Amino acid sequence: MTSNLDERLDQILPKILSEDFLAGKGLGNEIGFWVFDYLPKDELAIRRHLDFLMTQIPKQRPHLRIAHVNLFDLMLGYLKERKLLDKAIEMQQAKGDEALQKALAAPLHGKHIAAFLAKQFPPQELDLMLMSGVGSAFPLLRSHNLLNNLHPVMGDTPLVVFYPGTYDGQSLSLFGQIKQDNYYRAFKLVP
Repeated sequence: MTSNLDERLDQILPKILSEDFLAGKGLGNEIGFWVFDYLPKDELAIRRHLDFLMTQIPKQRPHLRIAHVNLFDLMLGYLKERKLLDKAIEMQQAKGDEALQKALAAPLHGKHIAAFLAKQFPPQELDLMLMSGVGSAFPLLRSHNLLNNLHPVMGDTPLVVFYPGTYDGQSLSLFGQIKQDNYYRAFKLVP
Protein backbone atom coordinates (compact mmCIF):
# COMPACT_ATOMS: atom_id res chain seq x y z
CA MET A 1 0.00 0.00 0.00
CA THR A 2 1.40 3.39 -0.98
CA SER A 3 2.16 5.49 2.07
CA ASN A 4 0.59 8.64 0.70
CA LEU A 5 -3.16 8.33 1.07
CA ASP A 6 -3.86 11.58 -0.79
CA GLU A 7 -2.03 10.31 -3.89
CA ARG A 8 -4.06 7.09 -3.81
CA LEU A 9 -7.35 8.95 -3.28
CA ASP A 10 -6.59 11.22 -6.25
CA GLN A 11 -6.44 8.16 -8.51
CA ILE A 12 -9.94 6.91 -7.66
CA LEU A 13 -12.16 9.35 -9.55
CA PRO A 14 -10.43 9.13 -12.95
CA LYS A 15 -10.21 5.36 -12.66
CA ILE A 16 -13.86 4.68 -11.78
CA LEU A 17 -15.10 7.13 -14.41
CA SER A 18 -13.06 5.58 -17.22
CA GLU A 19 -14.98 3.75 -19.93
CA ASP A 20 -12.74 0.69 -19.56
CA PHE A 21 -13.47 0.45 -15.84
CA LEU A 22 -17.23 0.87 -16.23
CA ALA A 23 -17.31 -1.65 -19.09
CA GLY A 24 -15.20 -4.18 -17.18
CA LYS A 25 -12.51 -4.30 -19.84
CA GLY A 26 -9.33 -6.20 -19.01
CA LEU A 27 -10.87 -8.29 -16.24
CA GLY A 28 -10.47 -11.59 -18.09
CA ASN A 29 -14.11 -12.63 -17.53
CA GLU A 30 -13.80 -11.96 -13.80
CA ILE A 31 -16.49 -10.10 -11.92
CA GLY A 32 -15.86 -6.35 -11.51
CA PHE A 33 -15.20 -6.27 -7.77
CA TRP A 34 -12.58 -3.80 -6.61
CA VAL A 35 -11.07 -3.12 -3.19
CA PHE A 36 -9.61 0.17 -2.02
CA ASP A 37 -7.77 -0.76 1.16
CA TYR A 38 -6.62 1.81 3.67
CA LEU A 39 -5.32 2.11 7.20
CA PRO A 40 -8.13 2.16 9.78
CA LYS A 41 -6.78 5.45 11.16
CA ASP A 42 -7.73 7.03 7.82
CA GLU A 43 -11.46 6.23 8.17
CA LEU A 44 -12.56 9.86 8.48
CA ALA A 45 -10.53 10.87 5.42
CA ILE A 46 -12.15 8.03 3.47
CA ARG A 47 -15.63 9.17 4.52
CA ARG A 48 -14.85 12.71 3.38
CA HIS A 49 -13.52 11.37 0.09
CA LEU A 50 -16.65 9.31 -0.47
CA ASP A 51 -18.73 12.47 0.03
CA PHE A 52 -16.46 14.18 -2.50
CA LEU A 53 -16.89 11.31 -4.98
CA MET A 54 -20.66 11.38 -4.61
CA THR A 55 -20.73 15.09 -5.48
CA GLN A 56 -18.11 14.96 -8.27
CA ILE A 57 -19.33 11.90 -10.17
CA PRO A 58 -22.69 13.48 -11.14
CA LYS A 59 -20.89 16.66 -12.19
CA GLN A 60 -18.49 14.80 -14.46
CA ARG A 61 -20.81 12.04 -15.65
CA PRO A 62 -24.41 13.25 -15.12
CA HIS A 63 -26.00 10.15 -16.65
CA LEU A 64 -24.01 7.65 -14.60
CA ARG A 65 -26.27 5.72 -12.26
CA ILE A 66 -24.37 5.28 -8.99
CA ALA A 67 -25.14 4.16 -5.45
CA HIS A 68 -23.13 4.44 -2.25
CA VAL A 69 -24.01 1.66 0.18
CA ASN A 70 -22.91 1.93 3.79
CA LEU A 71 -22.91 -1.64 5.13
CA PHE A 72 -23.68 -0.58 8.68
CA ASP A 73 -26.71 1.42 7.58
CA LEU A 74 -27.78 -1.42 5.27
CA MET A 75 -27.51 -3.90 8.16
CA LEU A 76 -29.61 -1.66 10.41
CA GLY A 77 -32.21 -1.25 7.67
CA TYR A 78 -32.37 -5.00 7.20
CA LEU A 79 -32.79 -5.65 10.93
CA LYS A 80 -35.46 -2.95 11.11
CA GLU A 81 -37.38 -4.41 8.17
CA ARG A 82 -37.27 -7.85 9.79
CA LYS A 83 -38.39 -6.29 13.09
CA LEU A 84 -35.21 -7.49 14.76
CA LEU A 85 -33.48 -4.20 15.52
CA ASP A 86 -35.17 -3.42 18.84
CA LYS A 87 -34.83 -7.05 19.93
CA ALA A 88 -31.14 -6.99 19.01
CA ILE A 89 -30.55 -3.83 21.05
CA GLU A 90 -32.34 -5.32 24.04
CA MET A 91 -30.38 -8.57 23.74
CA GLN A 92 -27.06 -6.75 23.54
CA GLN A 93 -27.89 -4.75 26.67
CA ALA A 94 -29.11 -7.80 28.59
CA LYS A 95 -26.73 -10.52 27.40
CA GLY A 96 -23.78 -8.76 25.79
CA ASP A 97 -21.99 -8.66 22.46
CA GLU A 98 -21.16 -12.34 22.19
CA ALA A 99 -24.80 -13.44 22.62
CA LEU A 100 -25.93 -10.84 20.09
CA GLN A 101 -23.35 -11.94 17.55
CA LYS A 102 -24.42 -15.56 17.93
CA ALA A 103 -28.13 -14.70 17.67
CA LEU A 104 -27.66 -12.58 14.54
CA ALA A 105 -25.27 -14.93 12.71
CA ALA A 106 -28.03 -16.60 10.69
CA PRO A 107 -30.19 -13.51 9.97
CA LEU A 108 -27.11 -11.50 8.94
CA HIS A 109 -25.63 -14.21 6.72
CA GLY A 110 -24.21 -12.80 3.51
CA LYS A 111 -26.91 -14.39 1.34
CA HIS A 112 -29.65 -12.48 3.18
CA ILE A 113 -27.79 -9.18 3.15
CA ALA A 114 -26.89 -9.61 -0.54
CA ALA A 115 -30.56 -10.15 -1.39
CA PHE A 116 -31.57 -7.14 0.71
CA LEU A 117 -28.89 -5.00 -0.92
CA ALA A 118 -30.12 -6.02 -4.38
CA LYS A 119 -33.67 -5.10 -3.38
CA GLN A 120 -32.64 -1.68 -2.05
CA PHE A 121 -30.11 -0.92 -4.81
CA PRO A 122 -30.92 -3.08 -7.86
CA PRO A 123 -27.52 -3.61 -9.56
CA GLN A 124 -29.10 -3.94 -13.00
CA GLU A 125 -30.27 -0.33 -12.62
CA LEU A 126 -26.79 0.94 -11.71
CA ASP A 127 -23.58 1.65 -13.56
CA LEU A 128 -21.45 1.64 -10.40
CA MET A 129 -21.78 0.79 -6.72
CA LEU A 130 -19.51 2.08 -3.95
CA MET A 131 -19.54 0.28 -0.62
CA SER A 132 -18.27 1.49 2.76
CA GLY A 133 -18.99 0.83 6.43
CA VAL A 134 -17.17 -2.52 6.48
CA GLY A 135 -15.43 -1.81 9.78
CA SER A 136 -18.58 -0.45 11.43
CA ALA A 137 -20.58 -3.57 10.53
CA PHE A 138 -17.92 -5.94 11.89
CA PRO A 139 -18.20 -8.44 13.58
CA LEU A 140 -21.93 -8.79 12.92
CA LEU A 141 -21.49 -8.69 9.16
CA ARG A 142 -18.46 -10.32 7.53
CA SER A 143 -17.40 -8.61 4.33
CA HIS A 144 -15.83 -11.70 2.70
CA ASN A 145 -19.08 -13.62 3.22
CA LEU A 146 -21.13 -10.78 1.75
CA LEU A 147 -18.80 -10.36 -1.24
CA ASN A 148 -18.99 -14.07 -2.04
CA ASN A 149 -22.79 -13.87 -1.94
CA LEU A 150 -22.84 -10.75 -4.13
CA HIS A 151 -21.18 -12.51 -7.08
CA PRO A 152 -24.43 -13.82 -8.58
CA VAL A 153 -26.27 -10.60 -7.68
CA MET A 154 -24.08 -7.85 -9.16
CA GLY A 155 -23.99 -8.97 -12.78
CA ASP A 156 -21.86 -6.53 -14.81
CA THR A 157 -22.15 -3.67 -12.34
CA PRO A 158 -18.73 -2.75 -10.92
CA LEU A 159 -18.48 -2.74 -7.12
CA VAL A 160 -15.82 -0.77 -5.24
CA VAL A 161 -15.39 -1.72 -1.59
CA PHE A 162 -13.62 0.73 0.71
CA TYR A 163 -11.87 -1.61 3.12
CA PRO A 164 -10.27 -0.58 6.44
CA GLY A 165 -7.39 -3.01 6.43
CA THR A 166 -5.24 -4.69 3.83
CA TYR A 167 -5.97 -6.56 0.65
CA ASP A 168 -3.02 -8.23 -1.03
CA GLY A 169 -4.92 -9.38 -4.09
CA GLN A 170 -5.73 -12.73 -2.49
CA SER A 171 -6.92 -12.23 1.05
CA LEU A 172 -8.51 -9.59 3.22
CA SER A 173 -7.22 -8.58 6.64
CA LEU A 174 -9.67 -6.33 8.46
CA PHE A 175 -7.96 -3.53 10.38
CA GLY A 176 -4.69 -5.14 9.23
CA GLN A 177 -5.06 -7.62 12.09
CA ILE A 178 -8.07 -9.87 11.54
CA LYS A 179 -7.44 -12.38 8.78
CA GLN A 180 -10.65 -13.17 6.94
CA ASP A 181 -11.38 -16.15 4.75
CA ASN A 182 -9.50 -15.93 1.48
CA TYR A 183 -11.19 -13.87 -1.16
CA TYR A 184 -9.61 -14.15 -4.59
CA ARG A 185 -12.16 -12.55 -6.86
CA ALA A 186 -11.45 -8.86 -6.43
CA PHE A 187 -8.87 -6.48 -7.79
CA LYS A 188 -7.00 -3.73 -5.98
CA LEU A 189 -8.46 -0.44 -7.15
CA VAL A 190 -5.31 1.58 -6.49
CA PRO A 191 -1.98 -0.01 -5.48
